Amino acid sequence: METESTPQEITSLVGREVYSNNGVFVGEIEDIQLDLQREAVTGLALGDINRDLFDARASGSEGVIVPYRWVRAVGDVVLVNDVVERLTEQEPDDEAAA
Repeated sequence: METESTPQEITSLVGREVYSNNGVFVGEIEDIQLDLQREAVTGLALGDINRDLFDARASGSEGVIVPYRWVRAVGDVVLVNDVVERLTEQEPDDEAAA
């Protein structure tokens, strides 16, 4: 019976907002990335992304794919690790090393 409920749960993720553990808006789920051989979700394709978090790494793109392993909780919204926020914190160090 679990496999019958799984497709409904997966499709219900589309349209949900994604936030970091710290409450920072990350984006909105537009699609789900699947590994069909393993029958597992591998990523969340986000649109309407927070440009403050992603512009340096995803400039010009419509969205990003967040690895599903970053997901911490799924409810009315989806919570992901604060690793997304750390992407922007690492930029000054990267530029200094260049």
